[in-house]
Amino acid sequence: MVKELDATQLRYTCDASAFQFKTTSDLEPLDQIIGQERAIDALKLGLGIKDAKNRYNIYVAGHPGTGKMSAVEHFLTRASADEPQPPDLCYVHNFENPYSPRYLELPAGKGCQLRTDLEHHIDRLKREIPRVFESDEFKARSKKINDRHGERRTTLLEEMETKARELGFAVQRTPIGINTLPLDEKGEPLSQEEYDALPEERRNEIRENQGQVQTLIQEQLQDVARLDEDRESEIKKLAKEAVLFMIEPHYAQLNERYEGLSKVLAFLESMKKDIVENLDAFQNGGAAKKTPFPFPTPQADPFKKYTVNVLVDNAKTDGAPVIVEQNATYPNLFGSIERRVQMGVAVTDFTMIKPGSLHRANGGYLVLNANNLFRLGLSWEALKIALKRREIHIEDPWQMMGYSTTEGLRPEPLPFRIKLVIIGSSYIYEILHHYDEDFSKLFNVKADFGTEMDRTPEREQQMARFLSNCCMQEPAVLPFEPSGVGKMVEYATELTGDQTKLSCQFGNLVSIVKEASYWARTDGADAVSGDHVKQALDKRDFRHDRIDAKIREMIERGTIFVDTEGARAGQLNGLAVLQMGDYAFGKPSRITATVHAGKGGLVDIEREAKLGGKTHTKGIMILKGFLGERFAQERPLSFSASLAFEQSYSMIDGDSASSTELYAILSALADAPIRQGIAVTGSVNQKGEIQPIGGVNQKVEGFYCVCKAKGLTGDQGVLIPRANVDNLMLCEEVVEAVEAGRFHVYPVSTVEEGIEVLTGVPAGERDEEGAYPEDSLFGRAVARLEAIHEALKASGKDDEDEEKKEEGAKGDKTSDNDEGSDEPKEE
Repeated sequence: MVKELDATQLRYTCDASAFQFKTTSDLEPLDQIIGQERAIDALKLGLGIKDAKNRYNIYVAGHPGTGKMSAVEHFLTRASADEPQPPDLCYVHNFENPYSPRYLELPAGKGCQLRTDLEHHIDRLKREIPRVFESDEFKARSKKINDRHGERRTTLLEEMETKARELGFAVQRTPIGINTLPLDEKGEPLSQEEYDALPEERRNEIRENQGQVQTLIQEQLQDVARLDEDRESEIKKLAKEAVLFMIEPHYAQLNERYEGLSKVLAFLESMKKDIVENLDAFQNGGAAKKTPFPFPTPQADPFKKYTVNVLVDNAKTDGAPVIVEQNATYPNLFGSIERRVQMGVAVTDFTMIKPGSLHRANGGYLVLNANNLFRLGLSWEALKIALKRREIHIEDPWQMMGYSTTEGLRPEPLPFRIKLVIIGSSYIYEILHHYDEDFSKLFNVKADFGTEMDRTPEREQQMARFLSNCCMQEPAVLPFEPSGVGKMVEYATELTGDQTKLSCQFGNLVSIVKEASYWARTDGADAVSGDHVKQALDKRDFRHDRIDAKIREMIERGTIFVDTEGARAGQLNGLAVLQMGDYAFGKPSRITATVHAGKGGLVDIEREAKLGGKTHTKGIMILKGFLGERFAQERPLSFSASLAFEQSYSMIDGDSASSTELYAILSALADAPIRQGIAVTGSVNQKGEIQPIGGVNQKVEGFYCVCKAKGLTGDQGVLIPRANVDNLMLCEEVVEAVEAGRFHVYPVSTVEEGIEVLTGVPAGERDEEGAYPEDSLFGRAVARLEAIHEALKASGKDDEDEEKKEEGAKGDKTSDNDEGSDEPKEE
């Protein structure tokens, strides 16, 4: 005989007296992650291994609300505090190739210092270089150079004029060129009339001499041009020497300040050379030249190339940086190169390079959300390239995808030194591990966060400290009394559906903490009690149970047929769980079975109507195996039966109703009425063992609510698998009803136990000859099967006799036709 469960077995009740404090404000807040030892060990391993090949990155897997992000931030904050500060990252002008800016790495805080130093340095040069050019010494030396070259220039021109006169020509210098004029015998220029009056021979001679003069002039002018170039070169050299002499001490100071930073020193040297080569920009104190009024054009700042673009300033970073990127777009990760429009043209330079999360996290840790990252395929592909190359490339996203774009900057790649942590679901991890060959090479550590932990006294005390931590982080949350902590422990157990476990879904716990605190404040209380927690849970259920309440109303009004009193053969109530977002509730459904003579076997109406899922179909096939083992050891199982979920118009799946369907068939076979006040849940195997199912609490509570709505009689209850007893965390109302004898919960291990509770008739056991007692339920089922078999056998014999009679009648008719035929026979 099955013994029903008593009230103490239906729910774990936390003893509030075990908490030795007045409120949680008296406790030290929890500063550790509880219940995730496996995941914590994985995080320690992943963070502890410093792999130069970027293989030991971490994938954190688990359900939402298990504290993955909090745990990761907690560990990374601690791990990063003891690590060295990463260097500042800067981009500077490349004087050899302006389209490829160079990066600089400087000790933390030095990036901004270098930028400030160079700004002051350029401002000083704008003031001091013009002073060099205005100095008396520079002017005197410049004048000496100009005078010396002026004398040589005059000499060259005089020699040119003398040689020209010897050839009979005068050289006339004008602002737009040089004219050659033929001379007469007196040395006076010939007029056109005088030239025309000369003999032909004389004119030919003049023309020949004119060609020589032209050649002479060209040669002399080239010498003059070279002389001018030499003069300008000497002036520039003088200017360079003067400026270099002036700026050398300043650069010596800069070199001393940044000693040991080879790339910085190389940039300063290139900058010094460029300044000396572009002294014109420093004329007039660096003031920009004015352009003509009708067509003003924007002037590029000639001093911008001497500035420093500080991408990342780690001066205020304690230890290694920890960056959490919630929107992992390509620009947010890898940075971007911005552009500005001038006169309708988009222009850019190295100062418009903007950093991304990879730059800010370089030398530290970067945390990404898998759901966000893998929606953007470009980000993931680029991230893999960066991990494998150990370089950060800043590119145009269109170029990354292979599209041609306008010419732009291609900054020098930065070294990539990051420990990457991706937080996502186990499902995404499995997909990546199976389909992405690079994933397993780059992410060698998986930190798997579970949803539950063992319930122990130590863990319950830690739960109290966790609530203290919630109150500390949220000033609006009131402290909890021991009774409130006890109710939160019970709620954590309810979430797991296991009396021996506590939930690790801290997100759900925190929501109830805040709601309970709200109701406590509404009552004017100074602390949260157990009643406030219960009120928060009841209010939450009320906000979500609209559909549940509507279904109960339809059952109560008789729109949906569910009997909770009386007894009927081949009919009972099965239980299902409906999930509506984050709210689940139990719903009873009438299941019926009919048995009749025939050879159709067991027909699942849901499957025939294509409303049954694969798991449900498997459950029906298991029923056939059970029936065959119990009742078809000596002869084939010959009967027709049909099963149906009444008033079901949607897909049904799962095998949790397979025992219910079996009880309906056995009841119909044995014509044994089933108590309609007992609902059933549980799957069954071919050996008749009742197997555990999910959602047992929702199912029991759902049927209790229906019975309460239609009237509790004291005979109602639920049949559950014995293996689910530890999963019971029923609401207090159901527990009180069981304690008062108004409702019952029966645990069963086998079909035989269950059918006896439902019908009051023992299932029966085989005797030595393999027969069941006639008055047992299985005996009555066998008798019904034998009756069906005999009926089928008799029906088959009658059909055979009828067929013989029909064949005999056909034979007689054929003979008569042959005898009476008048057709001539062939001899």
